[in-house]
Amino acid sequence: MKVLTVKEPYASLIINGYKKYEFRTWKTNYRGKILIHAGKSFDKETMNRFSKLNLKYKPGYIIGEVNIVDCILITKEFNDKLIKENELIYGMNKNRTGYAWKLDNVKIYDNPIKINGKLGLWNYN
Repeated sequence: MKVLTVKEPYASLIINGYKKYEFRTWKTNYRGKILIHAGKSFDKETMNRFSKLNLKYKPGYIIGEVNIVDCILITKEFNDKLIKENELIYGMNKNRTGYAWKLDNVKIYDNPIKINGKLGLWNYN
């Protein structure tokens, strides 16, 4: 099973259905289910931004799963559209570049799996 380690609070935003795109500098051709691993590092400034969402963080755990359904080259128009749709979630970066991995079919795990993360898209048995 493919796994993506994502820094908090972004992993929890994905698994709680707030963040529909994960942004990466690299393109993926992979489509299908992946596990979301909440990395051990935090972006504290960003966590403050989302404090009113009352997210529960589980750093160092696989906290759920999603499907990658598309990989979109980010243009200024695409980024502006995302910001217009949800300023809270996407408005922190007005000049985003790279790729937006469109995520769907979010499932949060009742029993997260403790494991060390890795860079890139990695495998877990």
